[in-house]
Amino acid sequence: MSLKDMQKDVHQWISQFEEGYWHPLSMLARLTEEVGELAREVNHLYGQKPKKEGEPEGNLALELADILFIVGCFANSLNIDLDKAFQEMMEKYRQRDGNRWTRIQPEEK
Repeated sequence: MSLKDMQKDVHQWISQFEEGYWHPLSMLARLTEEVGELAREVNHLYGQKPKKEGEPEGNLALELADILFIVGCFANSLNIDLDKAFQEMMEKYRQRDGNRWTRIQPEEK
C-alpha cells in the first residue's frame, strides 16, 4: 500500500464522522501519545523496564501502525501529500548523508 492509498483509507474512515479531523495541536498531542505507547513497548522488550505481572503483551507493529494512522490524519487535514513529501525527504537524505556512513561492500565471489 502506498502512502497515498493509506491517506485515502484514513480519509474514508474519518469522513464517516461529523467531527472529522481534529485540530493540528490535538493531533500533535495524539501523535505524542501514540509515540509514548510505542516507547513503552520498546522499553518492555529491549529496555530495563519489565512488564508487570499479568500485564498483556503489546504489539510493536500495531503501535507503529497507530502512529501511521495519526500521521495520515495530520497530513490529510493539512492537505499534505505524504508520497511527495517522503520522496523529497529521501532526496534530502541522499544528498546530505550519502557519504556520511560506511557503506556495506558487496561480497566478492
